This record gives sequence, C-alpha cells and structure tokens, in this order.
Amino acid sequence: MSSAVDQLTALSADEVVTHSFVRDVPLPSGGVLALVTLDNGRDHKRPSTLGPATLVELSATLDGLRARASRGEVQAIAVTGKPYFLAAGADLSKVSQIPSRDVARELARLGHSTLSKLHDAGVPTFVFVNGLALGGGLEIALHADYRTVDSSAAAIALPEVFLGIVPAWGGAWLLPNLIGIENALKVVLENPLKNNRTLKAAQALELGIVDVEFGPAAFLEDSIRWADGVVAGRTKVARPNVPGKIERAVKWGAAISIARKSLESRIGTVARSPWVALDLLEAARNTDRATGFAAEDEALAELVSGDQFHASMYAFDLVQKRAKKPAGAPSPDVARKVGKVGVVGAGLMASQFALLFVRRLQVPVVITDIDQARVDAGVERIRGEILQLAEKGRISGDESNRLTALVTGTTDLADFADADWVIEAVFEELGVKQEVFANVEAVVSETTVLATNTSSLSVEQIGARLAHPERLVGFHFFNPVAVMPLIEVVKAPATDEATLSTAMVTAAALRKNAVITADTPGFVVNRILAKLLGEAMHAVETGTPFETVERATAPFGLPMTPFELLELVGLTIGAHVLDTHHAAFPGRFFASDGLHRLAEHGRVFERDAKGRRKGFDKKAVALVAGEGTPLTDDELRRRIEDGLAEEVGRMLDDGVVAAAEDIDLCLVLGAGWPFQMGGVTPYLDRVGASERVRGRAFHDPLVVGPEHTVRVPA
Repeated sequence: MSSAVDQLTALSADEVVTHSFVRDVPLPSGGVLALVTLDNGRDHKRPSTLGPATLVELSATLDGLRARASRGEVQAIAVTGKPYFLAAGADLSKVSQIPSRDVARELARLGHSTLSKLHDAGVPTFVFVNGLALGGGLEIALHADYRTVDSSAAAIALPEVFLGIVPAWGGAWLLPNLIGIENALKVVLENPLKNNRTLKAAQALELGIVDVEFGPAAFLEDSIRWADGVVAGRTKVARPNVPGKIERAVKWGAAISIARKSLESRIGTVARSPWVALDLLEAARNTDRATGFAAEDEALAELVSGDQFHASMYAFDLVQKRAKKPAGAPSPDVARKVGKVGVVGAGLMASQFALLFVRRLQVPVVITDIDQARVDAGVERIRGEILQLAEKGRISGDESNRLTALVTGTTDLADFADADWVIEAVFEELGVKQEVFANVEAVVSETTVLATNTSSLSVEQIGARLAHPERLVGFHFFNPVAVMPLIEVVKAPATDEATLSTAMVTAAALRKNAVITADTPGFVVNRILAKLLGEAMHAVETGTPFETVERATAPFGLPMTPFELLELVGLTIGAHVLDTHHAAFPGRFFASDGLHRLAEHGRVFERDAKGRRKGFDKKAVALVAGEGTPLTDDELRRRIEDGLAEEVGRMLDDGVVAAAEDIDLCLVLGAGWPFQMGGVTPYLDRVGASERVRGRAFHDPLVVGPEHTVRVPA
C-alpha cells in the first residue's frame, strides 16, 4: 500500500494550483525584497486556495528564497496575493477526499512545514494581506514576522470550526500567542459559531492580527515602503496584545473556563470541532511552537477522518452551490419587474417585511392596516429601524433619508393599485387571509403577484376566492426576518411560471436563499419540526420525563432542545402547528392537549433575571405529565429517528421538494440544523434509521468519514 505522503500527492492530480510567482523589488533604503505573489490564474470568481501541490510549490519557493537570503542576495521576503485575495484557505475539495487519518495528518504536517519557512528565515518576512484571507490564507500571514492589510479586504477569519475542523496550519497556537487568549477565542470560536462571522481590516488591526493598515489605491507600494522602514530599523512595531506573564498565569485559564461554560450552554457537547479547538487554545499557553503544531496535526487527523467534517462539507456544498441554483426554478427571464411593494399589516412581522423590501429592492413600500393609529405606529417603527442602521454606520445618511422617504402607510387599499408585489402579514387564520387577498385583488392589476407568508395553511385554499389564483405564491420567511437566510417558496397547483419566477428572483434580490416546495402542510421545515416536537410532547404526556426527552434528542446536535424551541417560537404557535399536522396526517402526527395547557400557563422553564433557564417549571411539568410506561433515552431516540426517516421518505415520494438535499438545505438555513450533522438525511443514514424504515439510505454513498462504522440497527 502506498504511503500517506503518496496518497496525499495523488489528491493533487486535478488540483487548481495556486502558483508562487517571485519578483525582486528594490527597497528604497537599499537591498532587495523578494515578493511572492500567490495566483491560481483564474478570475475573481475563483479565489486562490491551498491544496497539496500548491503547498509543495510554495515550500520549494520559500526554500529558494531562504537560500538567497543566506547568501545576502535578498534582505526581506514578502507574500501577497492576486487582486482581491490573499487566499481562501485550504482547497476543501481536496481535504474532503482524504482517505484516512494518516493522510489527514500528513496534510497538516505539510501545511506546517511549508508555512513555517516564513519563520526564522534569516531576514524579516512580511505578508501583505491584500484581500480576503480565510483559514490557511490567514495562517500564511500568522507565520510571517510582520503583516500589513488592505483596508478594503473583504474578509479575514479562521472559519474552520464552522466547517467541522480546526485551524491546523499554525493558527490555533500562533494566534493566541500573538493577540492574547480572549481575542483568539473570539476569532477561532465565537465568530465561526455566529454564522461564520468574519473580520474587516480595521478589526484585524485592532485585535493585533496585523500591524498596519493601508488604503487600496497604493496598498502594495505603501506596504513595501513600510517594510523598508522595518528592515532599515526606522519603523518599530508595537504589539500590546501579545500575552504577558500575568495573562498566561491568571487570565488564560479563566478565559478558557468561561468559554467552556459558554460552549456547553450554547451548543452542547455533540459538535466536536469547537471543543477540540478550545483544547488547542488552552494548550497554547505553555507549549512551544513544535509541540503546539504537533497537537494541531493530531487534531486535524482526528476531525477530517470523522463523520462531522464530511457532514459539514455536504452542508457547505448545499449552501454554496445548490442554494444558488434552486431545483425547479423557472427561467428568471419570465419574472415580472417589482417596482412597488405593498404589505398588508403594520405589526412587528409586517414591519420586518417592509424594512427588508425597502433596503434590498430600494423601491416604494406601502403598509396598511385597519386603522390609522396602527399604520402610523408601523411606519414609525420601520423608520426608526432605518435610523438605527444609519447610527450604527451600516448605511449612510443619504441612504437613510432615501429609504425613509420610500416607506409610507395607508388605510386605503386603493393605494396598492400600482403595486407589483403584495405580501400579507396577518393572523394565521384561513378566513382572514382569504378576505385580505379578495380585497387586494379588487384594486390591483391582473399581473400583481400576491404572496402569503403562511407557515402551515394551504396556499391553494388561501387563494380559493381569487379570480386569478395563478398569481398567488407562498413566500414563507423565518424569524427574525432580517437574519434567517431561508424562504420557502410554495408553488400551489395554480401558481404560474411568471409568478414563481418573480418569487425566486425577488428572494434573490432580498439576499435570501429560496427552496421551492409543494403546497403541503408545514412545507419542509415546520413539517420536520412538527414531527420532532410532536414526538417530544407525546413522550412527556405518556409518562416519559422531560429530562429524558432532552437527553434523547441531544445527539441530533440541534442548537436548542425541543422545549426550548417551543418557548422560542411560542407555545401557542407550536400548539397550532401540531394541530394542523395532526389534522392533515392523523396517523403520523400527534396533537397535544398538554401543549395547549402549557400555552395557557405561558412557560416550560424556570428562568433567572437574565432569562437563563434554571430548570423545568414545576407547574408546567404537572400540567403535561401523563400516565404510561416511561421510555428510555435510546428507545425514544430510535422512535424519533424512525419517525423522521418515515416522514422525510414520504415527503420525497410525494414530491414536496426535488431531492433529499433540498430538505437538508431547508433545515440548515431555516431551522439552524448544525453543519456538522449535515442536515437530517445524512444523520438518519448514519444511525441506520433510513435503512430500518425504508430499506435503503437517502444517500449513496453515505455522507460519512473514511473511518466510520454505521450504528447497527436493533
């Protein structure tokens, strides 16, 4: 069998290599700076990445430059990137093909050995961060002696934890020893776990990741001039965030302890990469460089060979590729132009709609309600949100004024006459929505698109009183509207291509990801959640303790327990969703009288003054608890897994969406299903539920790591 090195090299056969181009730049004070430019030869749509062949070439390039430095031929070495990019990190297409733990370890070692050649090179080394620098791209910079940054750089980050791995080319050891443990925790853990938040150049400078910032107009020239000052000794670099003895002795351990408690309360213990990263950051306090890098090698080997990384890559591919080419979407050429938007309602949800539409579409938006007081309050709320955006610097003063002028309110539906798009945000009652659209249709043109935000009602029934039901489409947002990236676009039987196309084009203009679903109860997200929540409530109503339900569902890796989710969405809304699904599918979904009682009571948990849960509310437990034989953790988990596998299978058989990938995309974007689980279908395959229920997996081959063993079905 070939060695791990040979297997790693074999992955490079079709790699898009990022080449290392060298040119000598005379320094103003004398001598030569050898400038390495990383460039994959592609345009701005394909950022430079770092695969095995790229690292081997860069390693040889740096060897040559170090040899020249030893002969006195160059006085400094610098690395920069092609326009707009330093590097977008490791070539994930290659990482996901790694066949074993040993090969994964070899990739980590190759990264370390290559990038470490920027350290102790015999001359000062620099990285000019001229644009996006993610993961391994940022780690290149961390290995150098000095760093400059272009103020217009799109993003700077170590996003590895978001993808189920850890910074393993030096980042987990170098960063805390450069900027301190608290800052490093923010970059390595906190930001990735906040939907992969990245840093701007000014933030990287403030944290101490880079030493100086220059504008884009003359970034390279300014960086070379600054480097000349460092080489000549005129420029002294201060790094106040480098940890001293007190931080290492006292603050480091305290910060790690706080981070551990925060992680456990926020994400639990299922996701591996955040905990592995935290261990690496803790160990970086008192280990030397070689020991820290060796620990990173082992961490990457463990994670890359496991299921969570491969599930993360599956989810990442869904979000990066499938979401951008929605299955079943008609040609955008038949979409109607939206030049004015009407919003029925002036409450909180309606205000969120109006703010999003006016910000993204930059067109007039008019809201309406049953009386002027509500309309005025809604308009004031929207304009207040616009003002806050300006105060936070997220929009300019001019844009704030322009958006404010575009938002108006009315009690007269006749003001919708020239609207191209009307969306409702009224009570989730069929009769109310039918009446709203009948009234709207009477005043708008025959081509106006009518959109309903219903979460569970039949779009076809909502349009039953319309003369032109073909212009009605479901447009289901998730709360909070500004944050959640998913819209379920519901195609009713009568919805025509122009309406569906307009909905998809509009969703993209709103910077949302849209998935087309059939007109069926709960569509995708609420149907899956209704199954999960219904099983949870049925368990406690038939004798299973609340605590057992939470333990049984913990391996799903969800961001919150079923009962926390019910409190978040609202107990009354949860009860309505379960009722709707039970009415539609009485043999498969449970209604819950206990949930209605909880809704009247108003809570499930006891909470402290800051809203943190202290335990289950005793009265809530008493209101729900019923008689029966308690299920064990494993019994309940298997019941839920098999129930989900059955429901997902039925959804696919019935054509609710085009493929299993669309169900997972909806759950990742609309329900916060963790990347490291890959959505629901890879998980159900891994635990054997799809095989038990359907006799086959949802995916062939399974979405698993190279060292996976499927749980044996009982």
